[in-house]
Amino acid sequence: MDVAVLDVSGGEAIECDVTDPDGVERAIHTVLERFGRIDVLVNNAGITGSQEATILHTTPVGEWDRVQAVNVRGPYLCSRAVLPAMIEQSSGHIITIASVAGLVAFPGRAAYTASKGAAVMLTKSIAVDYGQYGIRANAVCPGMVYTPMTSWRLDQPELRARVEGQIPLGRVAQPEEIAQAVAVLASGRMGYLTGHPLVIDGGLSAH
Repeated sequence: MDVAVLDVSGGEAIECDVTDPDGVERAIHTVLERFGRIDVLVNNAGITGSQEATILHTTPVGEWDRVQAVNVRGPYLCSRAVLPAMIEQSSGHIITIASVAGLVAFPGRAAYTASKGAAVMLTKSIAVDYGQYGIRANAVCPGMVYTPMTSWRLDQPELRARVEGQIPLGRVAQPEEIAQAVAVLASGRMGYLTGHPLVIDGGLSAH
């Protein structure tokens, strides 16, 4: 299970398990009670799976389910919870952090790749079904980013060199570079963009 922190104002936060329907509903209800509306939802909670989650036939069923629960069920539950309020206010933007792995399969990461592909298609479905209510949905698809989830690999010089050797820009991304893309989408400056997977991968998928 994974915990999301909903940053609602000036450092104020609400924690919830994104795989728990009741917990998600309570968190969203709390935000609506305090502020009356939700303009932007960023579905950011995600996991890559353990080192057991590799090629399909050796990935344990429990590990497969855990990855799908956080990476697919989580965005579904959070989006489902905010949509009624967004419909009522005739506006809103749902931004889901997917991955370039949702567009181009990562070798040996079947569960993760499948989950991020589902996140991209969930984004497109929301865009198609809720555009009539003034609601947009977009996905951000990072390549390799240096985070606590990837540091175990990237802190090994040989492995990092191998990864960065596949990236035309020659380096992995920093978290703030992905955050900047989310901030641009959330600002409303690209108001006609919806249903789009925005790839930020240093050229990795351009090969």
